Amino acid sequence: MTPEARGHLAMLTFSALVAGSFSLGSLVANEIAPAALNAARFAIAAAVIGAVAAATTGLPRSAARAPWRYFVLGGLFATYFVLMFEGLKTAPPVSAAAVFTLTPVMSAFAGWVLLRQITTPYMAVALVVGAVGALWVIFRADWQAFRAFEIGEGEIIYFWGCAAHAIYTPMVRKLNRGEPAVVFTFGMLVAGCLILTVYGWSDIRATDWANLSSIVWIGLVYVAIFASAATFVLLQYATLRLPSAKVMAYTYLTPSWVILWEIALGNGAPTGLVLVGVTLTCLALAMLLKREDRPAALRQTR
Repeated sequence: MTPEARGHLAMLTFSALVAGSFSLGSLVANEIAPAALNAARFAIAAAVIGAVAAATTGLPRSAARAPWRYFVLGGLFATYFVLMFEGLKTAPPVSAAAVFTLTPVMSAFAGWVLLRQITTPYMAVALVVGAVGALWVIFRADWQAFRAFEIGEGEIIYFWGCAAHAIYTPMVRKLNRGEPAVVFTFGMLVAGCLILTVYGWSDIRATDWANLSSIVWIGLVYVAIFASAATFVLLQYATLRLPSAKVMAYTYLTPSWVILWEIALGNGAPTGLVLVGVTLTCLALAMLLKREDRPAALRQTR
């Protein structure tokens, strides 16, 4: 299997795992302060990834060079997760997942600014198709709502979190200095945990950790292990092998995965018209992953 193929497989797994954080996140978002939840999430994920790194690649001293890099990345991802859970207090899971699918467009722009990655016309069309599908779901297939541009407060809050996520993707490639994905992820998680601990210290102290409901602990363990530790490594791994826009193209699968999660949790399925938007996002993914006539769909100029 080629490095590019392994990168695609990593992102397919990433999209399946991250989708669960929307459905479970909506269940716990109003039970615990987002800063407190995510500080614990980063701490648990850092412990897991640190143990994996120690048992595999080790933690070379060279990885400690320029530690500010980890704080930049940790700050971006901490911003994303805090705003995600703030948004999920009011935004439905499928709608929030649709906002997430706007990330590839923002990531393509960030990739050009930071890395001078060039998006071809073909990929631009695919990104537009995905964005239309995302907007279709966000507005719940309601043309009147679209004309009035009625977006929920939760979706707006989460959009800014997705902007931070979009910047994070090309920033990984820009700041990585040859460290293995698991080591680089560990540094980012430790830095993110420190940032969240300082930022959310009052919320952390105010949280009655001993009496949290079982669903909060289930959600915390899931987002820490599966939607954090695992997905961070997968994202770092894929980002070093695929262009930023193609990495984030897999977010187009998120609404479909979330719909399956919602059905599994007994929350029902969306209306048929909303599924049209989901279909468009899946079409966009297929377009982005299809090889063009040219060897590379997205080139990095030097």
